[in-house]
Amino acid sequence: MINGYGGSILRVDLTTGSVKREPVTPELAHDWLGGRAWIAKYMYEELPAGVDPLSAANKVFVATGPLSGTLWPSSAKIVWGTKSPLTGGYIDSNMGGLIMAELKYAGLDMIILEGASETPVYLCIEDDKVEVRDASGYWGKGSVDTEYALKRDLGEDFQIATIGPAGENLVKFACITHDVGRQAGRGGIGAVLGSKKLKAIAVRGTNPIPVANIEGLQKHTTSIIDYIKNTAFFPTFSKYGTTDVTDWCDSVGVIPVNNFQHAQYPKKDRINGKYMRQQMYVRDKGCYACPLGCSTYTYSKKYDVYVEGPEYETIGLMGSNLGMDSIEEIAVLNADVDNLGMDSISSGSAVAFAMELYQRGILTKEDFGGLEMTWGNVHAARAFLRLIAARQGIGATFAEGALAAARIIGKDTEKYVVQVKGLDYSAYDTHAAPAMMLAYMTSDIGAQHTRAWAIVQDINMGRGSTEGKGQVVYDLQHLRPLMEVLGVCRFPWLEVKVDWEDYVTALNLVTGQHYTTEGLFAFSEKVWNLTRAFWTREVDGFGRAYDQPPAKMYEEMPDGPTKGARVTQEMVDQLLDGYYQAYHWDQNGLPTAQRLREVGLGYVADDLVKRGRIRG
Repeated sequence: MINGYGGSILRVDLTTGSVKREPVTPELAHDWLGGRAWIAKYMYEELPAGVDPLSAANKVFVATGPLSGTLWPSSAKIVWGTKSPLTGGYIDSNMGGLIMAELKYAGLDMIILEGASETPVYLCIEDDKVEVRDASGYWGKGSVDTEYALKRDLGEDFQIATIGPAGENLVKFACITHDVGRQAGRGGIGAVLGSKKLKAIAVRGTNPIPVANIEGLQKHTTSIIDYIKNTAFFPTFSKYGTTDVTDWCDSVGVIPVNNFQHAQYPKKDRINGKYMRQQMYVRDKGCYACPLGCSTYTYSKKYDVYVEGPEYETIGLMGSNLGMDSIEEIAVLNADVDNLGMDSISSGSAVAFAMELYQRGILTKEDFGGLEMTWGNVHAARAFLRLIAARQGIGATFAEGALAAARIIGKDTEKYVVQVKGLDYSAYDTHAAPAMMLAYMTSDIGAQHTRAWAIVQDINMGRGSTEGKGQVVYDLQHLRPLMEVLGVCRFPWLEVKVDWEDYVTALNLVTGQHYTTEGLFAFSEKVWNLTRAFWTREVDGFGRAYDQPPAKMYEEMPDGPTKGARVTQEMVDQLLDGYYQAYHWDQNGLPTAQRLREVGLGYVADDLVKRGRIRG
């Protein structure tokens, strides 16, 4: 028994249908903690170099953290990871809801999915009983529809994660859905499950999680919940969740509009949280052990559809970025991609890219099979998304992702794709946010805001300045990803300012260890170097050339609060120089052998030197 852990890793060979449990060792628990750190370690060590992401040789890793499923507030995160079919590099994506607790209660801290089935299957876990079962009756169903069907067939106590038709059809930004509206969205992990013919994972567990000091944890948790509920921002965030940021993003000129051509939206009052609450509110919802309850179930009378959300990223990428008229259009698009099983961020990016090509006359109504891909045309957007999910017509091209689609289409269209490393920007324009742009440029999965959200620092330090922002992003990249190691949501820390030291205290009360902030930050640097090393191993020529902003950031913003703002190559180089210096990497952005050894990754240094990826 190891305090804070279920105690086992479940290895599933989908080719043969065999399963086996491996013990979690004290060394693995103490030296690598859990969550995304375990995923980075196992991915580097177990995946063959150069593996095809959609081949049977790729693996999917699913990991909880030591705080997952405990009493600690918002200990609701589970992390999914694999080699990305969208980017060709490292990807992990975290998911809220309830399934992480159920896995821990089944005695599991991690699942490793190997091989590929010839026929559709799902994985059913009920405490010690684990079976790979036939899923032919669920294949072809939507993600949400499959979850309801499995709960009907297995029982409401099972927690379910599913893929939809997009995953089955290997759409490279297919996601995994759980608890109706919780997704592991980024990078196409759903497509990897589809390539393995794995439709779903169903879990039911009844075992306790061992905790070193349960009375201390109860007392500490109670005090933090009391603190959270008495903060000034708690009522607002609990009521509106991430939708509350919509107005602020508009006011400071970072909301994406018409494929990032603008950064202020005239219709923002019809897509924000207040309007959503007035028009569509059904009830509030929270993930496991969450006092914030920041999510909302809504109903669109106009489209007769229920959905969880929309949240801000979907509002930005499938709302203002597509020129949609109101929150009801966003809601129906949200419901569509949830059931199709596609990342709403990359889906919004694909549709926006298509709409800009239509706007510019590069692609026509005939190219889109009769669809008029004009801004705000929700009917065309819905039909186009269905084409993508089914890989029909031009949808097959866009199912490869916006960047790959641009390379297929040609005609110098890459400049209209807003991405880094093949992963589409989440919903923050960076014309006048150099630190946020750097966070996108250097994120270890591509342009994802959760790794380091730095817009406030940009505003406080001067929006046109690059000075000191490499260090800012470096610091944020140490703290934020630790949340996904521990298995907790970042919102209590981010939104109501729960002190980081309180998380360290909780970790020690659960595990009985003596972790410190200094030690955890050093550990975080090891993990960040490891994921950078994975990219270095997998992608020929990886380095500074891959840490570049999209071409649109070099163009002047034409209007709004950031009118006239643009990025220069000099700014980009200054940002990267400061950032690489903070990490002690070389000027091409590669971890040096010396630095890898200093952070405890000597075996990785030896491997990369042997492969000729870095110098010895």
